[in-house]
Amino acid sequence: MNYTDYILEETCRLLAIDSPTGCTETAAQHVAEVLRGMGYSPVRTVKGGVLVDLGGGNAGGGILLETHLDTLGGMVAEIKPSGRLRIVNIGGMNPNNAECENVHVCTRFDGVYEGTLQLINASTHVNPEYTKTERTWDSVEVVLDEDVTTAEAARGLGIRPGDFVCFEPRTRITEKGYIKSRFLDDKLSVGILLGLAKYLKDSGLTPSRRIWGHVTVFEEVGHGGSASVPDGVTEAISVDMGCVGEGLDCTERQVSICAKDSGGPYHQSVVQALVEAARRASADYAVDVYPRYGSDVEATLRGGHDLRHGLIGPGVYASHGYERSHRDGVENTFKLLQEYIR
Repeated sequence: MNYTDYILEETCRLLAIDSPTGCTETAAQHVAEVLRGMGYSPVRTVKGGVLVDLGGGNAGGGILLETHLDTLGGMVAEIKPSGRLRIVNIGGMNPNNAECENVHVCTRFDGVYEGTLQLINASTHVNPEYTKTERTWDSVEVVLDEDVTTAEAARGLGIRPGDFVCFEPRTRITEKGYIKSRFLDDKLSVGILLGLAKYLKDSGLTPSRRIWGHVTVFEEVGHGGSASVPDGVTEAISVDMGCVGEGLDCTERQVSICAKDSGGPYHQSVVQALVEAARRASADYAVDVYPRYGSDVEATLRGGHDLRHGLIGPGVYASHGYERSHRDGVENTFKLLQEYIR
C-alpha cells in the first residue's frame, strides 16, 4: 500500500473540518472513528483529545507520539453597529495574512454563516489610506455574506460574541507533489500518525516498546500536551511541523529534527537516536534550531512529567500563514517514524 497517498487523503479530510482551538469536537470524533475503523480502541481525554494505544512490548519505557488537531482561528469579540464583526485571534493567527480570507462564523445554536475578513473600508478606489494602514485585529472586520446592515440584524441571525470564526484552508495538492493549505500545522502530522497506525495494523508489527498516540486539541494556546500521559511512558516526541525559512537547513522535502527551540534544547539522547534512525531509514533529514517555536512535549514537561522529549516534522514553509509542504517531506517523516519505533 502507498501510505503517503493514504496520509494525504486523511489530511485533506481533516483540513476540510473546521477545528480552531476550543472548537475541535467534530474533528476529534473523526480521528477517533478512523482509528476504531482500523481496529484500535481510542479514548477521548477529558480535555477533548484522542489517546490511542498502538501496541508494542514492554522493553524499555513507552513512547508517546504527540500531534495536534487544533488550528489557529478567531472569535467574535463585538458586533458593530454596521452589523460587521470585530474579532480576536485564537493562537497565532495574524491579520496580515488573514485579510481577504473566507470564513465561517459558527454560532452556538443557529448554524454557520459565511463571510470574509476584510480591511475596514476595503475598496482601494475609496480609501486613500489603504496601503498605509497597519493590519491589526482592530483594523480588519468580518463582512458577513448576509443582508445585514445593523447590529440588530446580525444578532437576529443568532451571531453573538464568543462565536468561533474559522478560516478557509484552501487545500490543494499539485501535480509536482506540493501540499498547499492553511493548517498543515498540524493536520499534516495527524495524517502521518494515522498512516503509522494503519501501517502497524497492516504489517502486524509489534514494536519492542509500547507506542501511544495522543492527538491534542489545545497546542496552539500552549497546554495541549500538558496531561494524559499513560503510565510507563518515558519518552514523548512531538510530531509537528518542521520550520523552513532563512537561517535553517530544512526544506519542504525533508523531515526536520529539532535540536532546540524557544523552550530550550530537546533531550540529547532523543535527538541523537532520531538522527540515527533517519540515517538507517535513508530518510532525507535536517537538524535545525527553531528561533520562535514551542511544542506539545514542552507542555508535557511543564505539566510535571518525568520523561525525555523530542520534536520532528515534515518541512513546512510560511508557517501560520498559507503553508506549503511536499509529499517527499511526508514520506521522509513517515520513514523516520517507522524506523524509530522499530
